[in-house]
Amino acid sequence: MTMKAVVISSPGGPEALEVREVEDLPAPGDGEVLVKVAAAGVNRADTVQRQGKYPPPPGASLYPGLECSGTILALGANVPPRWAVGDQVCALLTGGGYAEKVVVPTGQLLPVPEGVSLTDAAGLPEVACTVWSTVFMTSHLSPGESFLIHGGSSGIGTFAIQIAKHLGIKVFVTAGSEEKLAACKDLGADVCINYKTEDFVARIKEETDGKGVDVILDNIGGSYLQRNLNSLAVDGRLFIIGFMGGVVTEVNLAVMLARRLTVQAAGLRNRNLTNKAQIVSEVEKNVWPAVVLGKVKPVVYKTFPLSEAAESHKLMETSSHIGKILLIP
Repeated sequence: MTMKAVVISSPGGPEALEVREVEDLPAPGDGEVLVKVAAAGVNRADTVQRQGKYPPPPGASLYPGLECSGTILALGANVPPRWAVGDQVCALLTGGGYAEKVVVPTGQLLPVPEGVSLTDAAGLPEVACTVWSTVFMTSHLSPGESFLIHGGSSGIGTFAIQIAKHLGIKVFVTAGSEEKLAACKDLGADVCINYKTEDFVARIKEETDGKGVDVILDNIGGSYLQRNLNSLAVDGRLFIIGFMGGVVTEVNLAVMLARRLTVQAAGLRNRNLTNKAQIVSEVEKNVWPAVVLGKVKPVVYKTFPLSEAAESHKLMETSSHIGKILLIP
């Protein structure tokens, strides 16, 4: 038996992605299920993996894909009784989403929320787990606080705006075009800043009477570090989840001491199974009810067939999309 999967032929540009007939997956092991993939989310991390700069952790699938939705085809041993063959699920993956089937540890499964289509559900696990585990579980972003999201129109951004607004938080975003800022405003963002035409530090100071914001979610890294620190209020927290602006910079740390600032960084992929299961469980408890109520909706910009994985990466790398990009096997 074989299945279709996207293989990285050799590290490089989008054209390195090839759909191939590959060996079928082994039966699910202890505490695992086999899922027939309905859709897979495309994430920026996948493009970095394709370039050879983000290798899968030991034991992970070599095929890209960090999230999917689909139907349970088979159960391994010791699977909790809540899961059955035929269940519609979405899942956080360590890899392997760009394929017709994938094996998933049960701690990383989520039910498809009521009111969300099976396809669209593929766009939820990575953003929900990333945002919840960082600014909520770690930075303790709380109702009544203020929150700056860089790249407000990204998959992460469109989700973060909605969950923060639902929880009574004042939301600031940066994005690079009027169209993207309009999309952020429609999702509930309070203050929308065009980083190409405005100095976001000055605008935040102006909007907060010089105080700054409580929490920042940042995917830029180096080139924004000083400006992010300068934008934070007393006891402010900066959470870094990406380095699109590089990893090296020179910074004046005085502001950290003066305003008791915290800088944190984390990813999801290299966490252990227990840690991922804990995050997924918190997401189901805290985020899923808001999705069922329609307060948080997956924002899907475009879907591509699996055979056009290269096109999906080209789109991701132009950053012209608003929300999530999905692949359909």
